[in-house]
Amino acid sequence: MKLLIFPYNGNGLEALDCIGKNIEFLGFVDDTIEKHGINEYGNKVFGREAFEMFPDAFILAVPGSPTSFRIRGKIIDGLHLKNERFINLIHKSACVSPLAKLGVNIMIMAGVVITSNAVINNNVCILPNSVVHHDTSIGEYTLVGSNVTIAGNTTVGRNCYIGSGSSIINGITIGDETLVGMGSNVIKSLPKGVKVVGNPARII
Repeated sequence: MKLLIFPYNGNGLEALDCIGKNIEFLGFVDDTIEKHGINEYGNKVFGREAFEMFPDAFILAVPGSPTSFRIRGKIIDGLHLKNERFINLIHKSACVSPLAKLGVNIMIMAGVVITSNAVINNNVCILPNSVVHHDTSIGEYTLVGSNVTIAGNTTVGRNCYIGSGSSIINGITIGDETLVGMGSNVIKSLPKGVKVVGNPARII
């Protein structure tokens, strides 16, 4: 199985830790010409022509940061790749319940726990040691940082950014395009498009 990772960014580098022995990593794909060539770790960095150069390669697309999370959907959809090209990359130390439902183009890193009936929709990244509890849904294109706890029966919307070290109480809804700052404790539902920080989390 061959793999390309888009783009060459922090998420992409972290994804390398999730690659198993059955995967041949071909290199990164990035739109920044200055990054093309061989990086400092010896990995190849291609332009988008690599998608056609390696038609049998699977793709993991992991763009996004606290400043660009709201346009993750636009970036990934702009690759114009069929869902069949995308792969889910799950670290060997992650624990994913057989009762959980996973979409496509998902990265689940070391120590992550996904419990019964959780739904992880397409194009979601979950960083190390986070826990998604039962009957919780994580919306498309959302980024979940490290050491995050999302309690049961919670709905996290599309294109959200859940900062590292955050905790989200059970049974609430986080609106689309919402940013939860690092270390925040969210104890009530949040509307679309807000930024919250603190304990308890408050809109800023």
